[in-house]
Amino acid sequence: MLILNDPTLVNRIPDPDIRSLVQQRFSEICAGEPYDNDLHGYMIVVEPGDSVEVLEQEIGWPILRNFFDDTHYGEPDFSPPFEVLEEHASCYEMVFILSDGGSGIAIFIPKHPGIAADLLAMCAEYAVPATAATALAQS
Repeated sequence: MLILNDPTLVNRIPDPDIRSLVQQRFSEICAGEPYDNDLHGYMIVVEPGDSVEVLEQEIGWPILRNFFDDTHYGEPDFSPPFEVLEEHASCYEMVFILSDGGSGIAIFIPKHPGIAADLLAMCAEYAVPATAATALAQS
């Protein structure tokens, strides 16, 4: 997984569409002020072979199970834990807000072979289409 706790790291993202989207998100979140990890949070790009368990350990929050009752994805009472999950052409964008100040983690899940099947299935089921306001700005 690529952990991006600095906007200068976006060049490490191999997929040009995801790289542009992450770059746009850093720009929107910072809104002209210097990037501060504690204030603005950070971003993650999931890579082929990454397990959901390792991703959950990184963010300190469950993704495929409920935080309070441990209901798992696929069970009738499962309720997704994220704030937002949007579908873009090349990836899903999952957002967790961690503080009242708005600091959070944005996770970009590519629609590529090798990405955890259960993670992609949950994203496909719960994601809403990105709107013109949230989709990658076309230059």
